[in-house]
Amino acid sequence: MPDCGDRVRSNMKKKIQYSEAPIKIAKSIESSVRVKDFLPPPDELIEEEDNVKVTIQLSKRSVNFFKKNADRQGIPYQRMIKKVLDLYADAYTKK
Repeated sequence: MPDCGDRVRSNMKKKIQYSEAPIKIAKSIESSVRVKDFLPPPDELIEEEDNVKVTIQLSKRSVNFFKKNADRQGIPYQRMIKKVLDLYADAYTKK
């Protein structure tokens, strides 16, 4: 029995047959509008913040809430707690 690599190599040798069907363009080029590139460069995508490690005691109920919801979102629960605290601080700092 060939290993996985042999099967992949044999599939890669197959030639793709393209049809000669015309390419359909939904709208004419003249009606297209160029969208300004609004994304920052990759090195500016990550915000660096001064983080401070703290030890805090939270209720089991609160931690379970954040763990359950963070798991649904696929993020660490500590990040979710940090975001809530940041939003709270921002709301009262702007007043």
